[in-house]
Amino acid sequence: MMSNTAINTFRKNTKTQVAGAIFLALSGLSFATQAAVPKDMLVIGKAADPQTLDPAVTIDNNDWTVTYPAYQRLVQYKTENGKGSTQVEGDLAASWTASPDQLVWTFKLKPGAKFDDGSDVNADAVKWSFERLMKIAQGPSEAFPKDMAVTVVDPLTVTFTLKTPFAPFLYTLANDGAGIVNPAIAKANPADEGKAWLAGHTAGSGPYKLDRWQKGQQLVLVPNPHYSGEKPAFKRVTVKIIGESATRRLQLSRGDLDIADSLPMDQLAALKKEDKVAVEEFPSLRVTYLYLNNAKTPLNQVDLRRAISSAVDYQGMVKGILGGNAKQMRGPIPDGMWGFDPTAKQYQLDLTQAKADLEKVKDKPQTLDFLYSDNDPNWESIALAVQASLGQAGINVKLEKLANATMRDRIGQGDYDISIGNWSPDFADPYMFMNYWFESDKKGLPGNRSFYSNPDVDALLKKAVSVTDQKQRTDYYQQAQKIVIDEAAYVYLFQKNYQVAMNKDVKGFVFNPMLEQVFNVAQMSKQ
Repeated sequence: MMSNTAINTFRKNTKTQVAGAIFLALSGLSFATQAAVPKDMLVIGKAADPQTLDPAVTIDNNDWTVTYPAYQRLVQYKTENGKGSTQVEGDLAASWTASPDQLVWTFKLKPGAKFDDGSDVNADAVKWSFERLMKIAQGPSEAFPKDMAVTVVDPLTVTFTLKTPFAPFLYTLANDGAGIVNPAIAKANPADEGKAWLAGHTAGSGPYKLDRWQKGQQLVLVPNPHYSGEKPAFKRVTVKIIGESATRRLQLSRGDLDIADSLPMDQLAALKKEDKVAVEEFPSLRVTYLYLNNAKTPLNQVDLRRAISSAVDYQGMVKGILGGNAKQMRGPIPDGMWGFDPTAKQYQLDLTQAKADLEKVKDKPQTLDFLYSDNDPNWESIALAVQASLGQAGINVKLEKLANATMRDRIGQGDYDISIGNWSPDFADPYMFMNYWFESDKKGLPGNRSFYSNPDVDALLKKAVSVTDQKQRTDYYQQAQKIVIDEAAYVYLFQKNYQVAMNKDVKGFVFNPMLEQVFNVAQMSKQ
C-alpha cells in the first residue's frame, strides 16, 4: 500500500502530466487554427458587412464582392493577356446585334444556363429582371434609359428598344445592376417581388451562391451546383467581416485570411516589409473627392466653393497620407478614361486665392460640417487635413464621424455641408462620372451628391449620350467639364492606384478597373 506522501506525490505528478497534456493539446489547436486556409477554400477579409445583396438596389462595391460571383449578366468584361479590359464579351449572351440607329438591340442567349435552384435562365427571366430593376428605380437603374422596353421574341431571344440613342448601352449591361435574377423569387414573395428576401440572399445563375450570412461575422458562398460554366476550384468562399485594418493585416500575415481588402498605406507597407504575402498594385480609375452641398446655404455660393477648392492641400494628401500612391485629379474625368482633358483647370493649395474668394462671399459661414465614416481607412486623415488647411484660410470645419449607413442617409437627404466619397466606374464611359455626378435628375445617392444643377450642363450631357461618335462625345463632355470645374461643384482630390494584399499561393486574380473590391473567385485557385 502506498503511503500518504507517495499518494500525494503521485497525484501531484499526475495533475502535472494532465495539465501538460492539456497545454500541448491546446497548443496544437492554436497552431491548427493559425494554419493556412485549405487549398479548396478562399477567405477574404473585409471591413464591413454588405448593405444589401439585391442587384436592383446596391450601388456599393463592397456589396458586389458577393453579388458579382452570384449573378450572371448578358455581357461581362474581357480578360486580355491576364489583365482586366474595358471591352465586353458574352456572358449569358451568345451574340447580339444592334439596329443601324442603335435603338433596337437583340440578344441571343446561350442554352443551358440555370439558376441555383435548377430552373432555366431564359428570355422571360431577362425581361423580368430588367423590368423589376426599372420599377424599383433605385441607384442601379440610373445606368439605363428610363423609356427602355424589353420584349421576349422566343425563349432564347430578347430585344431592348430605346426611344433615343444611348451610347454606353452595351457597356451598362456588364454592371452589377444588370444581374439576371430568378423570377421564382417574385412568386415566393408576392408582397414585394422578393425585395426583402434578396437583400440578404442570392438567386442567380453565377458560379457561386450565398449559403449563409452571419451579420458582423461572415458571409459564406458555395458553388452553384447548376452553374453552366467551368466548375470553380474553391468549394467555399468566406467573406470575414473584420473592422480593424490591423487585425485584417495580422490575420492575413499568419494565414487565417487569403485576401485582406481595404488596408491603409501603413499596413500595406508593413506587409511588404514582412514579405510573407504578395502586395499587388494596379492602375485604377477609382477617385476620392469631396461633396459640397450646392443646394444648401452657404455652399450654394460659388465663391465659397472656389475658396474651399483653393484651400485644400492636395499634394500633402498624395505624398503624406497616401505615400505617393495616387495623383491629384484634374476635374471629374480621371486619367485613363477616354474624354480625360490634360489641359483642364486644376485647383492647387493657394491660401491667398482662397482668402480672396472668401472675401467675395456675402453669407460667410460660421462653421461647416464635414461628414465622414470609417468605410475607408484614409478618410479620417483626409478630414483632419481638410479641417486644418481650411482653418488657415479662415473657414471653420466641424468633423462628424458617423456609421457609414448613417452618413449615406444624410448625404441622400442633402443633410450636410461637406462630405467625402470614393467612386469607381461601373462601365468604361465618361457617363459614369459626368452624367452621374452632374445631371440634375440624379441628385442624392444615385450620383449627383453635391445636388448640382445647371441647365447648360444638363443639355451638354444629354447631347453626349445621344450620339455614338466618340470624338463628338468627348467634345460635349469636355465643354461640360470646364463649366463644372469653374463652378467648383466638388473638390477633386486624387486618383488612387488599387492595392490588395494576398496569400502568395492564390493564383488567377484579375483586377478590372470597373470592378474594385470584386474578386473573380470562379477563376482563382491555390497552388
